[in-house]
Amino acid sequence: MRAIAARVSDRKVLIAKCLVEHFSARTILAVAASSMLLTVSVLAAPPAAPPAAPSAAKPPAAKPAATPKLAPADIQSTFFDGKPFTATTPSSLKFKMTFTADGKMKRQPIGTGNRGEGTWKLSEKGFCTTWKGGKDSCFTVAAAGDNKWSVLKGSTIMATWSK
Repeated sequence: MRAIAARVSDRKVLIAKCLVEHFSARTILAVAASSMLLTVSVLAAPPAAPPAAPSAAKPPAAKPAATPKLAPADIQSTFFDGKPFTATTPSSLKFKMTFTADGKMKRQPIGTGNRGEGTWKLSEKGFCTTWKGGKDSCFTVAAAGDNKWSVLKGSTIMATWSK
């Protein structure tokens, strides 16, 4: 039995030595032997490919530009003119929204949802609404494509407006 254990142990040592030689450019975190099982955790990426020729190098990918938020005056002139537009929630509920110049607003469901009335006012960075029976909530608006705008509370999209 001791002879078998010695051979297993010798094999583990030989395997460990080979691994150390093979991974000499890497950092070996742990080498643990248990019975016939050898576990090695390595912290490093696989060997890097040789650098590509300058003509084959790709430029770094451009980061998408942050979508600028609409100024409060632009929100007012685009949406708060008494003409209805569509609001779609993240859960796909749709409403016909109408904001009038006198600071009033209405929402009518397109399909399921609840009607609502309330007031709106411009804020420093966007606009605030108060639905009847509710509290003030303030939002910003950012372009989100052709004739689409995201209505944000902080960084959370609360609705998408479209015309």
